[in-house]
Amino acid sequence: MPTVSVGRDRLFAALGRTYTQEEFEDLCFRFGIELDDVTTEKAIVRKEKHLDEEEADEDEEVIYKIEVPANRYDLLCLEGLAQALRVFCEIQEIPNYKLSDISKNEMLKMHVKPETSVVRPFVVCAVLRGVTFDKARYNSFIDLQDKLHQNICRRRTLVAIGTHDLDKLEGPFTYEALPPSSITFTPLKQERSFRADELMEFYKSDLKLKKFLHIIEDSPVFPVLYDSKRTVLSLPPIINGAHSAITLETKNVFIECTATDLTKAKIVLNTMVTAFSEYCADKFVIEPVEVISSDGKSNIYPDLSVYNMEVSLSYITGLIGVSLEAEEVTKFLNRMQLHAKQSTSAKKQCNFIVSVPPTRSDVLHPCDVMEDVAIAYGFNSIKDKAVADNKGSKRLAGSLTLLPLNEISDLIRKEVALIGFTEVLTFILCSKKENFAMLNRKDDKSRAVIIGNPRSSDFEAVRTSLMPGILKTVAHNKDHPKPIKIFEVGDVALLDDTRDVGAKNLRQLGALYCGANAGFEIIHGLVDRVMEKNGVPFVSPGDKSGYYIERSDEPEFLAGRQARIIYKGKHAGTFGIVHPEVLNNFDIPDPCSFVELNIESFL
Repeated sequence: MPTVSVGRDRLFAALGRTYTQEEFEDLCFRFGIELDDVTTEKAIVRKEKHLDEEEADEDEEVIYKIEVPANRYDLLCLEGLAQALRVFCEIQEIPNYKLSDISKNEMLKMHVKPETSVVRPFVVCAVLRGVTFDKARYNSFIDLQDKLHQNICRRRTLVAIGTHDLDKLEGPFTYEALPPSSITFTPLKQERSFRADELMEFYKSDLKLKKFLHIIEDSPVFPVLYDSKRTVLSLPPIINGAHSAITLETKNVFIECTATDLTKAKIVLNTMVTAFSEYCADKFVIEPVEVISSDGKSNIYPDLSVYNMEVSLSYITGLIGVSLEAEEVTKFLNRMQLHAKQSTSAKKQCNFIVSVPPTRSDVLHPCDVMEDVAIAYGFNSIKDKAVADNKGSKRLAGSLTLLPLNEISDLIRKEVALIGFTEVLTFILCSKKENFAMLNRKDDKSRAVIIGNPRSSDFEAVRTSLMPGILKTVAHNKDHPKPIKIFEVGDVALLDDTRDVGAKNLRQLGALYCGANAGFEIIHGLVDRVMEKNGVPFVSPGDKSGYYIERSDEPEFLAGRQARIIYKGKHAGTFGIVHPEVLNNFDIPDPCSFVELNIESFL
């Protein structure tokens, strides 16, 4: 989850009171966020430079590092975080964001040229008038842009934000796409002008900006924004122009977001303007900009319209598993910045019309509304009561029913743990080498789901076995006292043309014994114990009323020291001594025995 660093004293001032650390941790927990760390600015610098720790000076500002949900873009800065907590604590009413009352003729214009469709087709804009910056507000403004670039903007590939001092520019503006050699300007923090193609070479040695060059460097045209005097505002998504750079003295801020995804661009723009409109001369009022497309169509941004959603009381209380009155639900939703009123259209059941403000782009479905009610009610106040329905099956209070697969998975976890094995949790993604070659297997292209554009060679495929992850766990803990006895209950994925998504998940049990001896009898005993607890008898080969074992020839196991588990006439798993070559591939010096069993075969 994203982490937001805020000054403790400034945050408490914004909240209107001070808290002890324990009180603030409790507030964060009740709101659904977490105080991850308490540090100081100097301590952060010392850590980055790998310097020795020193005792904090009394005058050092205390920094709170707070983890927030990845989809709550409105919480990525102190302003949005403090406002959400004030509303949650019922200190402040829900803000009413609105556009300034100006005619279309008076609005600033942004004209979009058709060539932009080749590289970044969309642009949205807004103006914050009469902003009052100080150093802390300015730093928060810049930091929010960085947080959004890393989060919803996907490192500027989807959206790039440009902020400018409007008083240094003159509209109307144009958004164009031109050959790199025809774009010349002085970029931010530089003193001389560059051609765009020269700039790309120049920034290849810049640690911060070089990672964004690939987005446009192979394009025949680069996106660029001009004012009416042909002054360059920015070369998105790389750098802004120096001419319009904002400072502490800036009063009128022009914000433009160029994008390949219009929906995300509108969310980013709304996040920026709603967070900092409280510093405008007219609080929570944003000046709109008219964007005129190359085909002549006109759109006004930002779009601060409220989205209305109808949700029934029975849906909310049924999923949470508590009984709530309509007035209570309304109060809880107001605390989460969602306006709610009872619907007059519903005749027999109580429905709510929930108004979703422009700050809450994460609310997309009635289940999101239900989640906010649960947060405001308090997760610790929700009792997890298991009751039996009239068919004898267990279910949670409310309408939630335990899936049989999850129920049997939990039972098997408990039994294997009681035998003395420790549960591990490993990544479901792995490299193709780990999934095949390191297990002495050949990739026939018919089993593994391959990731199309992996971010790392460690995550190229979805595992087809639990074995690679468990062996890697042993390899990273080979200095641990022996024997090592670990297990995992988790999913693997296999290609399946009969499924609508082309693949299927299988729930598996994998267990490993690592010690001076192979421990084959321990793994065999584990198989017998799991079967016994599932009421499966050991039978003669060919009998489909229970299970038996037969000789197998899997390449990851030692020949002659392995067996297939046959349950009701079907192959349900394999166990044996891990092949020495496989152990060597994972750099494990001790013998190991392993079992992998398909749990779904018991259903």
